[in-house]
Parts: sequence; C-alpha cells; structure tokens
Amino acid sequence: MAIPRTRPSTYPAVLSYGFRPFFLIGSLYGGAAMLFWLPLFYGRLETSSSFSPVDWHIHELLFGYVAAVVTGFLLTAIPNWTGRLPVQGLPLLGLVLLWSAGRFIVFFSAQAGWLLSAVIDCAFLLAVVAAAATEIIAGRNWRNLKVLVPVTALLAANMMFHAEAHYQGVSDISRRLGLGAAVVLVMIIGGRIIPSFTRNWLVRERPGRLPVTFGRFDVGTIALSAAGLSAWAFFPTLSGTGAVLIAGAVLNAIRLARWAGDRTLRDPLVLVLHVAFAFVPLGLLIAGLAVFVPERVPAVAGIHAFGVGAVACMTLAVMTRATLGHTGRELRASTGTCGIFAAVVLAAIFRIAAAFAPTEAVLLHISAALWIASFVGFAGLFGVMLVRPRLQVRQSRTAA
Repeated sequence: MAIPRTRPSTYPAVLSYGFRPFFLIGSLYGGAAMLFWLPLFYGRLETSSSFSPVDWHIHELLFGYVAAVVTGFLLTAIPNWTGRLPVQGLPLLGLVLLWSAGRFIVFFSAQAGWLLSAVIDCAFLLAVVAAAATEIIAGRNWRNLKVLVPVTALLAANMMFHAEAHYQGVSDISRRLGLGAAVVLVMIIGGRIIPSFTRNWLVRERPGRLPVTFGRFDVGTIALSAAGLSAWAFFPTLSGTGAVLIAGAVLNAIRLARWAGDRTLRDPLVLVLHVAFAFVPLGLLIAGLAVFVPERVPAVAGIHAFGVGAVACMTLAVMTRATLGHTGRELRASTGTCGIFAAVVLAAIFRIAAAFAPTEAVLLHISAALWIASFVGFAGLFGVMLVRPRLQVRQSRTAA
C-alpha cells in the first residue's frame, strides 16, 4: 500500500512521521548511553538513578533505545497497514516529550522516587500501545494486532523492572522478559520483511530461487521460540527451558536458510537483514547451552547475542532502509552505510567473545567503540534526511 498523504501543516518535517524523530533520538541515545556506560561501569561516573549501574545500562538500552525504535517503526508501518493518516504534529511531539521525560526521570530517580519514576517512564510505552491499538482497530486491520503482544510484554517488563529494582535491589526476571519481547518482535517483523524484501530484489536483479513465504512453519517456530523465551525469563536454569531454546534455535536457522540470503551478497541493505536475523538462532542456541553447561557457556553471551546481535543489528538495518525509502531516496547502501553495518555486526561478535573471555577487557572496549560508531554514524549519515522534507517534496518546492 502506498504511503498515506500527510495532513497540510506548518509543523517541521521531523514531526510528519513517527520514524523521523524516534529513529533520530533513538540512534543518538543508543550511542550516548553506551558512551556513558563504560565510565559508569568502572566507577568514574555516576548517575542519580536508583538503579544500579548495570540495571541502568540494561534498562536504558531496552526501554530507552529499543522502545524508541519500535515506536518509530510502528507509527510508520501502521498507516501502511490501515490506510489511515499517521500520528504526526503535536500528538507525535507529545510522544517524543513523554519518551524524553522517561529518560530524565530514570536518570534522576534517586531524587524523584522510584514510584513516580516508574509511572512517568512506563507511561510512554502505555501511550504507544494505546495509540497503535486505536489506529489498528479503527482501520479494522485485525491481523496486525498480534504485533502489539510483544510490545505489551515490553511494557509489562518495564513495570516489573522498576518493581524488582526497588524491592530486590536488582532486576532479574524483567530484564530477560524485556529482551525476550524484543527478540520476538525481531522474529515476527523480520519474518515478514526479510523474505519480502529479498524476493523483491531477487525478482528484479537475480531471477531464480526465491525465499519461502511466511506460513505455518514460521508461525509454529515463533510460537515455540516465544514459549522458550518466556520460560527463560521465569525459569532460566530448568533443563526444559534449555531444550526448548535449542529447538527454537534449530527451527529459526531453518527459517533463515529458506529465505535465500546467500543470493543477496550484492545488496548490503538486504544482506544485513539476513545477518542480523542469524543472531536469533545463535542467541537461542547459546542461551540453551548455558542451561546445560554453564561452566563452559556463559549466560551473558546469549544475552548479548540477542541484544547486540539480533536486536541492535536488526533495528539499525530497518532504520536505515526505512529512512531511505520514506524520505524518497534510492534504496542503495553507500560506503558509510556499509561501514555502520559492519561496525554493529562486529560489535556483536566482539561482545559475545568478551563474554567467553571476561578477563580480556579489550574485547569489551572494542565492542563498545564499534557500537558507538554504528549509532552515532547512523545519526551523522541519516540525521539530515530525518529532519528535512521528503526528497521529491523539497524538489517540487524548489522548482516552484
């Protein structure tokens, strides 16, 4: 479906579509939060947060960065699903300010109090779920309501995170629940867009074997994997949890193999989607093995295969493609774009390696530097596109 026309208005272009402000602030915050993290971890900097340093790091990447990017994606995709006009202008600005208030209150939660901080912070995802559900229902696009299930789980995890951190002193179940919800989103959305974009490119450029379309196998794989991730959140050491996670890894690897990713080497914008999704079965496998052989396979390796690998790589890939397409640019990866893709993938590899070799601090530092380069690099390459009008609109105005 074509992108719906926006309402005539006097507000800036950055408030015309959800992807514009949220991809920009999400990428900048993702880079800044990591830049702040290592000095915080080593005790050279402090927050005024009631969260421990590790909890602040986890919370802000999950419920700060990921929540921003997911919101940008949903507010841009839903108008295409429903044919309705997008959330824009003052309502969109309100969501941006609510997200920003959450980041501020979490940073100063030691002064504000945990309950007020929780209410303000969780209000953002609650507003996003409400806005998205309203638009999907109004457009009678019932089949896409399922996308809101993991987003609602992300909201529930955020609520639980604040409660756990306050009453237990550290998050536990909530951090895995939030990460699991993000991975399920990758499995659902990735399972739709990866074969679709791959098929479109192959039909145009390399006729031949095409990806298998989304079907019952994908539904069953997602259901099994979601069950494994739910069990991992609540019962991370049970052997049954490990078995389901490993089964999910095998099935997701089969899913990925069915999408003809090996035929997309000439298009980095498509190839990176396959590479990002590969971290899903890898994370499931590592998390499953960590249940059975924790002395050899650290659980933190699976966490970062999910977080830095599947989630960060996929979100950066989707942000890049969506920004190019929705601002009227050609879907072609520049040298700089290829650079940020390489940086985020390498960041994931080095972070997983650092989990297996915790005494080698240089691996952690390299991963952090690559992460910062990828997200700050995205803001540098695409920030101007995000704040300016769609390309053909600017050209028509200039011609006039």
